[in-house]
Amino acid sequence: MNLLFPLILSIALISCEQKPATNINLSGLAVVPEKEVPTNSLRKSVIRINSTSQSWNPGQPWEKTPPSNLRSLGAIVAPGQVLTTSEMVADATYIELQTPDGARTAQAKIIAVDYEVNLALLSVKSDEESELVFKDTMPLTLANRPVIGDILGIFQVEDNGTSLMTNGTLQSVDVAESFLPGQSFLTYMVKASMQSAASSFTLPVLRDGALSGILMSYDSKDQLSNVLSVDVISRFLANAQDGDYEGFPSLGIAASRTEDPSLRKFLKLKPEQGGLYIGKVRKGGSADAAQLKVGDVLLSAAGHPIDQRGYYQHPHYGSLFWGHIVRGEKFTGDEIALGILRDGEPKEINVTLTREEPMDRLVPDYQFDRAPNFLVKGGFIFQELTRPVLEAFGKDWSIVAPLNLLDAYENPESFESKTKRVIFLSGSIPTPATLGYESLRHLIVKKINGIEIDSMKALIESFKKPNADGLHSIEFMEENFTVYLDESISTAVDSALLQRGLNRLFRAD
Repeated sequence: MNLLFPLILSIALISCEQKPATNINLSGLAVVPEKEVPTNSLRKSVIRINSTSQSWNPGQPWEKTPPSNLRSLGAIVAPGQVLTTSEMVADATYIELQTPDGARTAQAKIIAVDYEVNLALLSVKSDEESELVFKDTMPLTLANRPVIGDILGIFQVEDNGTSLMTNGTLQSVDVAESFLPGQSFLTYMVKASMQSAASSFTLPVLRDGALSGILMSYDSKDQLSNVLSVDVISRFLANAQDGDYEGFPSLGIAASRTEDPSLRKFLKLKPEQGGLYIGKVRKGGSADAAQLKVGDVLLSAAGHPIDQRGYYQHPHYGSLFWGHIVRGEKFTGDEIALGILRDGEPKEINVTLTREEPMDRLVPDYQFDRAPNFLVKGGFIFQELTRPVLEAFGKDWSIVAPLNLLDAYENPESFESKTKRVIFLSGSIPTPATLGYESLRHLIVKKINGIEIDSMKALIESFKKPNADGLHSIEFMEENFTVYLDESISTAVDSALLQRGLNRLFRAD
C-alpha cells in the first residue's frame, strides 16, 4: 500500500495564539524629574535576572515554541538568595544572575517556585560562582506592613548602571490576581509615574530601605502599579527556608454573594448575618474532607465575620476579601474554624487546610515545567485537556472553544466519577489510516476497544490490543459516536510520521 501522503500538521490542529507576556515595558514613557536616587548601598541588595524560556506548543504537543528572553531585577533577601516572580522561571531552559554593573554572571538554580502566588526563590548553582556574584552584597530586610497613604519606592537600575527610585503613594489594599487567573493574593495598589528605564518583568518595591513588595504590573495610562504585599512575601520565604516548600493552602470551594433578598430568605439568613453561598465543593479539597456541602453558607473564618459581599475586617488593612484569611494568614496543614449556616442552623466546622496541586484537577489550570501528554496514532492526535490547551483557541477562548471541552473545564464534577483526565481527539493528520475522518476534532474519548479511558496511559495501553478483526474501535462521549482505525495501516503510518520529522509519537508522564 502506498503510504506517501502530505504531512500537513497544521490541518485539524488547535490554533495556537500565543498568550502575550505581561512585561512591564517602561520604554517610551516620559521621563519625570528624578526623585531622590537611593544611595549606592541599595544596589548591593539587588541583582539582575536573565532567563530564556520555551513553552510547549499546545497544538503540536511534541514540540516547543520558539524561545523567549525575560529580564528582571531581583531582591536579595538572604545570603546567596534572590526573590523574583515565577514568570521569570516558567518553562525556563536557562536562568542567569548578573551583578547590576554587569561585571559578574552565574547560572542560577531554583530553590522554590509557586506559580499561583507568582514568586520564586533563586540561588547560584556553583558555590564558587556564588561567592563572586554575591560578594559585598547586603540582603534586604522585610518592611513592616504599610498603611494607606504611605510612600513606597519602586527601584530600578538602567543598563548603564544608573539607579532610579520612583516614589508612589499606596492608594488601596485588596486581594487580586497577578499571574494566573483565579489565584488571588493580597496586593497593594500604588499610584506612581514610572520613570523611563530598561524594560523589566519585575522590580523590588521598598519602604524606608526595606522590602515592602514586588511589582507585578504597571498601567501606564492610569499610572497604577500592582504590588504583591510584604505579608505574602514573608509567608513564601518562611515556607521556602527549610527546603521543603509546601505552597499556599486553599479551601476548595466556589462561593457567591448573598445580597439578593429572595436568596437570603431561602437560605434562612437573619438580617444581621452576612455570609457567602457555597455553590461548589472541589472533590478531594480541604472543604470536601471536612464535609462542607453545596448549599452551606459561610458566615465566618478564623473568628472573622464575613459580610454579604465576602469581605471581613482585617485588624491592620481594614476591609479585605475573605480569601486572604486562608491564603494569606494560614500555612498548609493549619487548622481553621469556619462558621457556617446549614439548613438554617449555625454550625462550626474545623478544616485542615491542604494545598491543591494543579495535577489534582480533572482539567489542570497550568502546566509549567511539564511536557504535555499526547498520542499520535495513525494520524489521529489525542491530548489531555488543560487550560493552556483551551487558551490556544485565542483571547476569547471561554466563548469560542468547543462547548464539550468548556463543559469539562467548568463543571468537572460531571466527569470526575468517570475519568482522572479528559482525553480528547484534538485533530487528524490526513493519512491513509484517517481517510474519511480528517474533519474529526475536539471529541472526548470514552472507550478504546471496549476499554474505559481515564488517562493518557490507559489510552496508549488500549491501542496495544486491537480487536480480533485487526481494527481499533474508538468510542466518543458525543452521541456515542464510534470510529474504526486499522492497526496494520496505522502502524505503518506511525513509522512514516517518524521518518518525516515527528520526533516522537507519544508521552505519558
